[in-house]
Amino acid sequence: MKKRAAALALCLALALGLAPAAAEAAGSVYITAAGNDILPLDDATMPFWSEGYLYVASSIFTGQVNRSLGVAYLPSSVSNPNLCILYGREGSLMFDLSGNFVRDTDGNVTARGAIRRGGEIFVPASIVAEFFKLEYSVTPLTVSAAGEDSYGALVWLRQPNFGLSEKAFINAAFSQIAMRYEQYLRERRPENGGAGSVPGGIQLPAGDGKTVYLCLEAGSGTAAQLDALDAHGAQAAFFCSPEFLESQGDLLRRMAATGHAVGLLADAGDPERTVAEQLEAGNALLSRATMGKTRLACIQNGSEAARREAREAGFSCLEAKLDHSAGGLWDGAQAESLLRQISSRQGDVQVWLGSALNAAGLRAFLTAAAQAEDRCLALTEILP
Repeated sequence: MKKRAAALALCLALALGLAPAAAEAAGSVYITAAGNDILPLDDATMPFWSEGYLYVASSIFTGQVNRSLGVAYLPSSVSNPNLCILYGREGSLMFDLSGNFVRDTDGNVTARGAIRRGGEIFVPASIVAEFFKLEYSVTPLTVSAAGEDSYGALVWLRQPNFGLSEKAFINAAFSQIAMRYEQYLRERRPENGGAGSVPGGIQLPAGDGKTVYLCLEAGSGTAAQLDALDAHGAQAAFFCSPEFLESQGDLLRRMAATGHAVGLLADAGDPERTVAEQLEAGNALLSRATMGKTRLACIQNGSEAARREAREAGFSCLEAKLDHSAGGLWDGAQAESLLRQISSRQGDVQVWLGSALNAAGLRAFLTAAAQAEDRCLALTEILP
């Protein structure tokens, strides 16, 4: 079976045929798009993650980005050296660089400030998008150069109801993306005299592997599991208890921003609340953390009657084709065992792992699944 790049959230690869010397520059690359435009790629303004938040350079909100998004940037040197201000029709966000908080024009304060990195000031994308009523997404991509794969993503900000899905937009903008990436590598290797072959485009990866929907119970190991999934360009569904929903807002926002699915856990044996009441309360906690809700649910200790109650309340109940929670996923041997079980089944496979895994076992499975041309994606709210 031929080797293939690791599976991606949207099954997309950015293939670039560049000289071997240029491949050394291919690290974890975040490409930024605003509206219809792919922005110039530069290490100094590249988005990054910090404490579960994705940060983007405030200086991008100028020129064409200002016109397409309706958000403008006021440099700190113009007003106060400790302030970074973004403004638009919705009002202003004032990021206090000395106090690590942001205040809007109505006086509301959020304890999530801007970050100064080098000569740039970066702001949390989720806070900017929520205040100015924008949409944003982070779509993993595989960046290939001279046969070497590295992982990155497209960070896309746009007005609501833009009219294209992430996949459709990337397919439409492949030439811009390829051009920006080729230019980025060329500028990082000026000694090469800018030499490089013509880049390819966005392509669906080859292979006839399965689609695997990993379903996990969120808990103490979730941050490390997210790191493993993101490093392999893979996604999963995390089912969350009320305690997790109430205390782990940063991780919930990271899941939502990077395309992982969030589901709710409900205990049908709870003597105090019905399944429907538990799920409604869980969505309220999720909305508080991410401004979004879910229809995915996993009913524990429940009968068909409990699942029917959840369905009547508008939820899609997980009924995994393969329950591997007893077998666990702690090391390479268990990863190979799970992959064999998946391979023996017909069609796509939902796998329930619960909390019986660690990041090492998950990394081993994701590596093996990529070599087997299996894709690990997140469940949608209409279960496959």
